[in-house]
Amino acid sequence: MEATRGSTSSSSTHSSETHSILHNPFIVRHGRRYLKDLPYPLPCDLPELQRSNLQTLLATTVFGRPLCSPHMRKHPPKKVLEVACGSGYWSSLCHDYLSGLGHRNVSFTGLDIVPMAADLSKQGVNWRFVQHDLRKVPFPFSDGEFDLVMMKDLSLVVPLGGPQQKVLDECMRIVAKGGTIELWEADSVIRSILPHPPAPPGKNAEDDDIAAATATFLISPGTPFTDCQNKYLQDSNAWIQDAIDKRKLYPMPCARILQVLLQEPDTLYDVDYRRIAIPLGEMRWERELDGGGRILKRRDSELKGKGKSDSYLTEDQAALRHTALTVVIQLIESLEPLLKEVSGKNQEEWQRWWGWMMDDLLTQKGASSGECLEVGAWWTRKV
Repeated sequence: MEATRGSTSSSSTHSSETHSILHNPFIVRHGRRYLKDLPYPLPCDLPELQRSNLQTLLATTVFGRPLCSPHMRKHPPKKVLEVACGSGYWSSLCHDYLSGLGHRNVSFTGLDIVPMAADLSKQGVNWRFVQHDLRKVPFPFSDGEFDLVMMKDLSLVVPLGGPQQKVLDECMRIVAKGGTIELWEADSVIRSILPHPPAPPGKNAEDDDIAAATATFLISPGTPFTDCQNKYLQDSNAWIQDAIDKRKLYPMPCARILQVLLQEPDTLYDVDYRRIAIPLGEMRWERELDGGGRILKRRDSELKGKGKSDSYLTEDQAALRHTALTVVIQLIESLEPLLKEVSGKNQEEWQRWWGWMMDDLLTQKGASSGECLEVGAWWTRKV
């Protein structure tokens, strides 16, 4: 089934086989709106859209751009699909990025089970929205219809195993030969990064420069991690793992996506990635590293006279880490009904634990032992 072709105006389409579930998809739990009869554990409401947008903006900042595939920068796409687009925020960022490079003749399509996206055509984006349940294949697009397919934050959307493979197969079908599939993910479970010598140079100097400017860490196979050290994040980790496992979803996708893509050698090639650890606060051990390597000995002298000589981070770097912490806290908040269920806490007990956690993380700066939000981007091309 072929969807209506995009134009400069926004349009909305949905497939007939999903009409019944899409007609009345929501249920309200504890004052928040969720999709009913689906394994998706997060709400579909304004606070969750804002959290998702914040996570997308954070990832774009640490990646340095909304498109990580080098091929896409040299050969910009004409037709782009954002799978599970939510608000369509990534599409708007990508439009602005490509327009800034002089590539203005790009159409964007958003695909999702419910129409949460704004009419991006009002922002000058050549945009359409297609309403479709990702569990149903085929997607309502032609073979090879898109030059770029973006799959972002699907680890909490599509169950492991067969359903996940079906979505990947569909994306391979609808991307053009030589076209690009790009995936972005963030882990829902927090780990702590350990002190380590400067990593080998990244795949290009630009990646190293971005990591240095944002005070983040490029993750390589040798990057040392340990279990989360903060006791409240340890609690939430265990509950998130339990709640997500029960839905056959995956809380730590960043460790496995590369392997999934490499298992498709007959269909996909030019597989590559970037993984980044974003600390959730100022890490105690960073101060102990000298300035001859990765960390920032210069900052005390730079910040003299500005009332901030006690910090080795610039204002922008500290703000970025606080944003990562905010994303983590808001994820726990969005998962509250599920986490209360698996933890066995009643409302009073949960509120007490929540208050202690907020005081520890925000007031006591408790995420100072290497706790990081891990994000990654993977890209590949169709044979």
